[in-house]
Amino acid sequence: MNPKYSVDETGPRIEQFHRQMIAHGEFDLDFAIEAGDHSHPDFENPDIIVKFQGSDVDLLLANRAELLLALELVTQEVLRLHSDDHSRISFDANDYRALRIEELRVSALAAAEKVKHTGTPFRFNPLNSRERRVIHIALRNEHELRSESAGSGPFRHVVIYPAGMPSLPDLPPQPTERYQQRPRDRDRRPGGNDRRPGGPGGNDRRPPRGRR
Repeated sequence: MNPKYSVDETGPRIEQFHRQMIAHGEFDLDFAIEAGDHSHPDFENPDIIVKFQGSDVDLLLANRAELLLALELVTQEVLRLHSDDHSRISFDANDYRALRIEELRVSALAAAEKVKHTGTPFRFNPLNSRERRVIHIALRNEHELRSESAGSGPFRHVVIYPAGMPSLPDLPPQPTERYQQRPRDRDRRPGGNDRRPGGPGGNDRRPPRGRR
């Protein structure tokens, strides 16, 4: 992939946005904008890498680098990159990218061996597009298996099948605990059926006023 974005041309726009973001967010962070690291060209080959450092780096890397990846996506939107170019700008901290690639590669090979021995498809947890690509590339030379992406949106994941086995239907999305509505919240929601005594829709057996 030939470079399309350079540190000299695109770097100042990235720096301006992140200086403002760090100041307004009061983060203890600094960053360096460098030309792409091509140490894993099969998996990632970015034109530009933004490397963060500072005492708040742990915040960026918490929950599988959720905040780091969110900042990466927001920056791509600020730069108005086409979706096909998102892989050309990469964010990193404490070598998270290289460690994550190796983790995914090892997981893919271990899952492949399990599928070979059991003949049962293996589903990974939801992954972003770059992580799914790592799984697919790690297994591209496996002739007894094939890998497919399945699901949609934030639930998109990879399934490994024995070669020749038809694809399984997608599983319905499984809501996480924080999105599941508790009965107490449901009963108290505006306009809902409050089943508490005396509430709307409830069974209040107290006599109306004026009657004893």
